Amino acid sequence: MAQQEDVFKKIVSHAKEYGFVFPSSEIYDGLSAVYDYGQNGVELKNNIKRYWWDAMTLLHENIVGIDSAIFMHPTIWKASGHVDAFNDPLIDNRDSKKRYRADVLIEDQIAKYDEKIAKEIAKAAKRFGDAFDEAQFRATNGRVLDLQGRRDALHERFSVAMNANDLNELRQIIIDEEIVCPISGTKNWTEVRQFNLMFKTEMGSTADGAMTVYLRPETAQGIFVNYLNVQKTGRMRIPFGIAQIGKAFRNEIVARQFIFRMREFEQMEMQFFVRPGEELKWFGQWKEWRLKWHKALGMGDEKYRYHDHEKLAHYANAATDIEFLMPFGFKEVEGIHSRTNFDLSQHQKFSGKKIEYFDPELNQSYTPYVIETSIGVDRMFLSVLCSAYDEEQLPNGETRTVLHLPAPLAPVKCAVLPLVRKDGLPEKAREIVDELKFDFATHYEEKDAIGKRYRRQDAIGTPFCITVDHQTLEDNTVTLRERDSMEQTRVAIADLHKLIHDRVSLASLLRKLR
Repeated sequence: MAQQEDVFKKIVSHAKEYGFVFPSSEIYDGLSAVYDYGQNGVELKNNIKRYWWDAMTLLHENIVGIDSAIFMHPTIWKASGHVDAFNDPLIDNRDSKKRYRADVLIEDQIAKYDEKIAKEIAKAAKRFGDAFDEAQFRATNGRVLDLQGRRDALHERFSVAMNANDLNELRQIIIDEEIVCPISGTKNWTEVRQFNLMFKTEMGSTADGAMTVYLRPETAQGIFVNYLNVQKTGRMRIPFGIAQIGKAFRNEIVARQFIFRMREFEQMEMQFFVRPGEELKWFGQWKEWRLKWHKALGMGDEKYRYHDHEKLAHYANAATDIEFLMPFGFKEVEGIHSRTNFDLSQHQKFSGKKIEYFDPELNQSYTPYVIETSIGVDRMFLSVLCSAYDEEQLPNGETRTVLHLPAPLAPVKCAVLPLVRKDGLPEKAREIVDELKFDFATHYEEKDAIGKRYRRQDAIGTPFCITVDHQTLEDNTVTLRERDSMEQTRVAIADLHKLIHDRVSLASLLRKLR
């Protein structure tokens, strides 16, 4: 675990050093849980968004996109339940004066049981070597059985309390488990209270005439309130979907793990409108399609798993997460939810406007059911970065730090490097850049020895380096170096475009999804 934490620290440091992610407002000592994307980060982020957008809108004839405003009428958040129910259970430690999410404290306690069990298994595996049978050890070892029993009992009690929204029981679990404040080390806890996560502001120029509005905590409601506009103007027939990428804001108390949980973040959401009674069929279909989208990136199928929700939101009749193995464990990157007809029904009720669909095949009107796919851009970015980061031992004893980014997502697709800064090589290299830059993000670099330049490109995940040398001037060939294998091949300048395009185009990814 500690080793993985060290790796994560290195990834965070690498992200800053190579222009991927900076702490926001850093010259003013930063702003907690807010980050800025640097010159390489914004390119990687845009490529992730383009991959998602094209997979939704190009590959599905019945999915279109919108871009709704961040500010919306405040009654929308009353209708959606966010004003009354978008809360976190918070608890304060009286000695440290620090505030925590009660559910996170308990989840961390469950994780501690898991770590203790893992340590017992690791010790036994070391002791018994090849003869070790983990399943048998789990089933017979008294210490493991005791820890597993306590862990399962806590998990069950926690699930019941969360489902019942029982704040007193959450506090009692913290007391009974003797959970201490990480800062003061004491168990001097307050009661658990609910805290709404929406940011409030005022719209209007006078104190009397100002209206309280919220920064949206999700992008989904912008889709629901535009459902009729899109359906009618696009002459959409059910089933159809509406996709959107946009910023959302949550006043998280426990924001942590770098860009995993932030106060300002970006979502890629698609709401798919279906006939009532067909929602679970479509839910299964979208579960499958979304996992396929992730796996097409080639980051390792074993790093993904489904996690079905024990506690369903009040509006859902099925929900699952796609989790990715981060350095700090399996974590949610995407949620797929069957939201029933809750949202459209609520907006119909609160707005007084009829929001139904007339189905010509059934010759009847109904409020459509909805399947939602919701993915955090920042979490997706983090999963790609964590998966790609590698410190590789080379045969000559050196170590290289390399980002094995999926080539279509890489910020820079190719770098053109003149071997020396003379003899007409820089001019020839510039010609190649001018030819490639219309289709690929292309870097030109001439400073330092060629080996150092290769290392810099490896560190930002550039799939190809093109070296221009004296032979280039004679026969119009260059050395093409591939990032992952470090293999170098001699190729004609005329062939470069096709060779690079076959590996780095988004189309090569999208074709895997057919």
